[in-house]
Amino acid sequence: MRAAAVLALGALVSGMAAAQSIYTCTDSKGRRITSDRPITDCLDREQQRMGRTGTVRETIPPSYTREERERVEAQRRAEAEKEARLAEEKRRNRALLIRYPSAAVHDKERQEALSQIDEVIAAVNKRELALAAQRKEIDTEFEFYKADPAKAPAWLKRKRDDNEKQMELQKRFLAEQEQEKKRVAQRFDEELAKLQQLWSAQVPANR
Repeated sequence: MRAAAVLALGALVSGMAAAQSIYTCTDSKGRRITSDRPITDCLDREQQRMGRTGTVRETIPPSYTREERERVEAQRRAEAEKEARLAEEKRRNRALLIRYPSAAVHDKERQEALSQIDEVIAAVNKRELALAAQRKEIDTEFEFYKADPAKAPAWLKRKRDDNEKQMELQKRFLAEQEQEKKRVAQRFDEELAKLQQLWSAQVPANR
């Protein structure tokens, strides 16, 4: 008997609490709806449970289907990824401004980077000239065996083969350095275009 009375009292209290709450929302047509219980027309959007004094006691999130939840989660992930990309871009921009506070600093580093590659290219060209001179000497020695090249000594043949391999190697290396020079120049061009925007954005703040 006592247990039944307690349960009945609990149900009565819960009912009174529910009666003291007002649910409100704005439906898909823009109508403001209020009710003493959760509103079925607003299951797809937030609802607020308010007390008798008008204060918000609880914000009830939308009740989504599984497909709707998946779409919402996908949208949230996309937004989070976008925010992460923007944050990373801001970080890179700050680092770029710290490294290159002015056009003069950027141009100086550009020239230094390209000069280093030019030095390598000059060394390759010098090596090619040396190999070309060596090839002339080898060809001169082969003149003695012009009538019958098969009689040329093995060491001379190896010397000629090695010269050809070295020439081919230098040509490939030179082509790689030329491509590297273009890549570095392009990187500095892209950086400069970005930096010009960042420097311009700083001008009002520095005035």
